[in-house]
Amino acid sequence: MKKIILTSALLSLLSLSSPALSQEKVTVRLDFSPWGVQAGMHLAKNKGWFKDAGLDVTIEDGRGSGNTIQLVNAGQTDIGQVQVGLVGSAREQGGKIKSIMNFQRKTDLCVLVDKDAPVKGVSDLKGKKVVVFAASPWAPFIDTFLKSGGLKRDDLPVEVVDPAALWGTYTTKRADGMMSTVGSALPIADAARPSKCILASDGGVAFPSYGLVAREDTIANRGPVLKKVVEIQQRAWEHLKKNPEDGVKAMIAERPDAKLDPKVLLGQIQLTIDYFDTPASKAKPIGWQAKEDWEAALKSLEAAGVVKPGWKVDDYYTNALVQ
Repeated sequence: MKKIILTSALLSLLSLSSPALSQEKVTVRLDFSPWGVQAGMHLAKNKGWFKDAGLDVTIEDGRGSGNTIQLVNAGQTDIGQVQVGLVGSAREQGGKIKSIMNFQRKTDLCVLVDKDAPVKGVSDLKGKKVVVFAASPWAPFIDTFLKSGGLKRDDLPVEVVDPAALWGTYTTKRADGMMSTVGSALPIADAARPSKCILASDGGVAFPSYGLVAREDTIANRGPVLKKVVEIQQRAWEHLKKNPEDGVKAMIAERPDAKLDPKVLLGQIQLTIDYFDTPASKAKPIGWQAKEDWEAALKSLEAAGVVKPGWKVDDYYTNALVQ
């Protein structure tokens, strides 16, 4: 009888120390509804890599990078997966967030035009109608971009539309161009209106794209937890470099009601990876951020009137969680 009691007590102790009961809860808010740039998060969740690391991660779809940043800054979610260049405007408005990982380090802002259009550079957009949505990361850079091609807004209509109307306006050819990002837009456009991209970087715009952001106090107080998330995302994207189809399968499994197109997802994942490296970050770990890239981004943001002169680059990012 004593042996049975001891065994039961031992089992109770073991159950109390099980990983399931000791998992750390973490919320991650994505940028938009599901698309390929989110493959690393969904793959890690689907494969159980977060759980194996002692994390109970909730992944939420978003309503734009700007909205997600607001929620992170308000403490309503722990981590945001967003276009990290937006940290500049967030901090200018009093935000206390930093980029903790930037896996898509190359500027991917672009203007989509017809694949066979005689448009090779910024100056060729003269007289073309271009659409953009108001909260787009493109918004502050439009004048800078046009100026690089000797253009002003008077030289072409730039129509600001509701995000829900953006794609319809472009695919029905009510606009000649659409301001978006390479990875999100090109694979979707391929079926309805095959397109090519005029890159914002061709117009001198530097803007680090997708990565992870968190509040400064979260970084200070939950650093080991955030570091685990970063490490798992590094693992996920290393896997996706060789096996992008696994990201497609994971996303469809994790978001079964989203009616995702496997071909579009695959294209988006591959283009996301194509924009991982800059000259300053090449050969560095996934997510590591180069001071030179952030300085270039902040100069672009200053030129666009988003940040004031006198900024300190270390206020906007940290590599403390990236190995």
